[in-house]
Amino acid sequence: MISGNIYHLDLVPYLPATLRGAIEYVKKHITVETPLGTLEIQGKQIFVMISNDSTDVLEKRRAEFHAKYLDIQIVLQGEEGMAFSNLPAGEPDTDWLVEKDVAFVAAGDREKHFVMQAGDFVVYYPGEVHKPLCAVGAPAHVRKAVVKIDAALVR
Repeated sequence: MISGNIYHLDLVPYLPATLRGAIEYVKKHITVETPLGTLEIQGKQIFVMISNDSTDVLEKRRAEFHAKYLDIQIVLQGEEGMAFSNLPAGEPDTDWLVEKDVAFVAAGDREKHFVMQAGDFVVYYPGEVHKPLCAVGAPAHVRKAVVKIDAALVR
């Protein structure tokens, strides 16, 4: 996991070039007015999904992990709580890794929590358990971009 702010990438000089390029793409091309949906950056290897979502209380959110793609989750507008675990995932209760590259577990083991605001990003590599869209206080709307990058491109 790597976190930072898209306007202060100088604070994460160790960010791999492929990830930095994807974040720079979002900074240059994606705004709160960008239509919802999926935009290809580099075909199926790198693409970004723009969504309006609602956060919910932590207990109602499920943790997830991926096998093929890493996520760069970027808050465009609003505030979002995140939980993550730096321990391996247990057996998923829903396994769509082959079909959709996502599996769900009720929660990560010994979850840690943080809050993201507009401009903040977090990178989750395949296998890293994370629980997005957690409410900070009352449930609220959040607009975000999630960049998916084929992990084979990141060395």
